[in-house]
Amino acid sequence: MKFTSIKLYDKMVKQVLSEGLPKEAIPSIPLVEGNERPDAVPADLFFELHEIAHEKLPTGCALRVGSNMEMDDYGVLGLSWKTCSKARDLFDRSVRYFNLLTNTYVFEVEDIGEHSRIYLHREPYRMGVARSNEATFSATVTVVQAITGEKFFPVEVSFQHQPHENLALYNETFRCPINFEQPHNYITYRRTDLNTRTAKADESINRFLSERMDEEAKGIEISAYKLLADIKKLVTNALPSGIPSIERISEALGLSKRSLNRRLSESGYNYRNLVSQTQQEISEDLLRNTDNSVGEIAFRTGFSEQSAFNRAFKRWTGTSPVEFRKSQ
Repeated sequence: MKFTSIKLYDKMVKQVLSEGLPKEAIPSIPLVEGNERPDAVPADLFFELHEIAHEKLPTGCALRVGSNMEMDDYGVLGLSWKTCSKARDLFDRSVRYFNLLTNTYVFEVEDIGEHSRIYLHREPYRMGVARSNEATFSATVTVVQAITGEKFFPVEVSFQHQPHENLALYNETFRCPINFEQPHNYITYRRTDLNTRTAKADESINRFLSERMDEEAKGIEISAYKLLADIKKLVTNALPSGIPSIERISEALGLSKRSLNRRLSESGYNYRNLVSQTQQEISEDLLRNTDNSVGEIAFRTGFSEQSAFNRAFKRWTGTSPVEFRKSQ
């Protein structure tokens, strides 16, 4: 059975209620043991709600759902988006997250010349899936603008399904050519737009570079402790995209790779060991202090498979993540 996040379902419920859908028209969620709400709902329930909204509310509810999405509505994935250094990272992290943790969305990113095409491999076998695909791409526009602080719009959108009757709503949402009844669902952006640094990245990197300039001006070297803390912060922010290369970290710090390796060696570290230590510290903290699933923690610490994370964690601590959490 396919599932979707309870957070996304709740967001849609909030939207349809605000548009006037009666509460009794909303499908009830199957409760789990102890009559508690689950972390995920059956995808067909989500698609059913899309169909009910399409039939009973003004046209274009799915597009409005997407346009009103916020990063916090995506849970751990949305949290990871906030530390993206470039808009492109948003899609790379989404691909990793959905491959690791869900069976409802399958994303693929393809660079074609000056453009990046983001595919959503989800056949619209029922009308609710078609509406959900619209909401996904509408939300994409919203999130790209949120993390860049720029009014970037795609250059092309393609859907496998037929359009609903109000084409003006599509044009208002995407502001680009929109094609229907196509072989694939995809949304296309300019690569230069997706390589735009996020507001958070600009703030962090500018701070790091300013500190390096102060070092040079004063003829001093920043303390080893401060440098290690800076590296760990950069690695932590980058891990949801996978383990960052030392070249990427040295560039962000305004150092050459050789200088960074030298400074690490003087402190008794090498880059690989520091990354591994950072992964362990993050995972232990999340297991102690959050209810994130083991799969979500694997994603946040840069692993592509939960099994690989489990093996690494046992190597670090001598116990499994589940046993570690129980012992706390």
